[in-house]
Amino acid sequence: MSSLIRWTPFLDPFEDVDKTLRDFMPVFQGERSGFMPAVDMYEDKDNVIVEVQLAGIDPKDVSLAVENNILNIKGESEEKKEVEEKNYYRKEIRRGSFYRSLPLPTRVLGEEAKASAEAGVLKIFIPKAPEVKPKTIKIETKKNN
Repeated sequence: MSSLIRWTPFLDPFEDVDKTLRDFMPVFQGERSGFMPAVDMYEDKDNVIVEVQLAGIDPKDVSLAVENNILNIKGESEEKKEVEEKNYYRKEIRRGSFYRSLPLPTRVLGEEAKASAEAGVLKIFIPKAPEVKPKTIKIETKKNN
């Protein structure tokens, strides 16, 4: 007997499971583990804008690259060893390295991207590439006399 999942047009039944797994399981990269910072991506008339939540991370420890319309974000949050000796009741602050690779929704000019950091949020502005318009070619005809 197969079980059915009721379709709900406004809620994705697997969204909660995905979110739970992302929140509680570290991202493994080789032998190092880290976390995945939250990201918002939207656009205005001229740019694709990406906001990355990086509270407690020095922007100098973050690198950005746009290659083939994919934004790569990587960095590291230093883990303080002296804190390890405390008897924690809760330990939820994530530390370690992170890496995000985000496909961008449209063609962009990656070499013209700009970023700024304020109040723990990294905001990246990536200009959209001008649309390639098809060139119409006029056909000339020669008259025979």
